[in-house]
Amino acid sequence: MEYKVEMKEAPGRGKVEVLGPTFEGGLPEDKNLGDWERKLENREERVKYLKNALRYWYSPEGFGSEKRKNPA
Repeated sequence: MEYKVEMKEAPGRGKVEVLGPTFEGGLPEDKNLGDWERKLENREERVKYLKNALRYWYSPEGFGSEKRKNPA
């Protein structure tokens, strides 16, 4: 893939090379791509998926920057 490079004026630096768009246009071929509900067959699998996916927001111990020594 060839990238478009443009020359633009930057404050205090003169002319600089700026990389243009790097994405390929288009739409996904599969209509069900990303439709997680259809991939899971029963209610138990859906609940398990949601509990795992949302554990960052709703878990009592917290993760990453949300971790606190003393709960609020």
